[in-house]
Amino acid sequence: MAFQAINLVATEFPTSNLFNYLPKFEEIYYQGNPIDRVQLFRAVREGQACQLLAVTIIRKDEDFLWESTKDLLVRAVKDAASVMRGVYTFDLLTFDVHKETELFNPRELTQVLMNTSLKLKAGEQALIKYSSVYGMLQKMVDESWGKVVLKTAVELFNDKPNFLFALVSRILKTVEFAHEPVMVLVNDLSTWPLHDPRNEQQKAFLDGLIARQAKNAIGFPPEVYIQDQNGVRELFSGTIVH
Repeated sequence: MAFQAINLVATEFPTSNLFNYLPKFEEIYYQGNPIDRVQLFRAVREGQACQLLAVTIIRKDEDFLWESTKDLLVRAVKDAASVMRGVYTFDLLTFDVHKETELFNPRELTQVLMNTSLKLKAGEQALIKYSSVYGMLQKMVDESWGKVVLKTAVELFNDKPNFLFALVSRILKTVEFAHEPVMVLVNDLSTWPLHDPRNEQQKAFLDGLIARQAKNAIGFPPEVYIQDQNGVRELFSGTIVH
């Protein structure tokens, strides 16, 4: 079903922990998950349309943090579905797992989902905002009963020097023939971030990737942002954003 896409710039989404330190956009539209565990946004920056692909990762030995917060989301969505009418999808866009460990109240998110669902017709979508939770609620069809399919996009990783190289390479390969600017955002939720400038082996992998992209780039070299506990930086230029 083709949804009536909403411009997320008109919402609180640009101030979320996912987009807060990225360049400013005039338009942002959520496009789903065309790549496994990777979110696609269509955006406009300085009048130029671009693609932004975001992936959220967390260290595998810290997955308990993600799983515990995910359980809270599942509970909230399940309780909301029991009183909603229609079939919906709820795509989690971002969730600050560190902030929400003790503050998150599933009942309050349930109420937000229920209230928003009353305003939606089949084929419409709305941004859900509760604390640090940002998600897209989309109504598929009208029914006399309720169902909500929760979609999350978090990738677990082992601490291997080539993981970041492999992850960014996989994403860039899917858009290597794009005729518009491409941005990639790696949102690392780990307490101990994946990106380590002191790791010579990882640096060698990434230097090779940067050199290859510089050689093959036609028109619009991609921008790759890494966001973690150490701040935000653009990988290819080495620019510190925050």
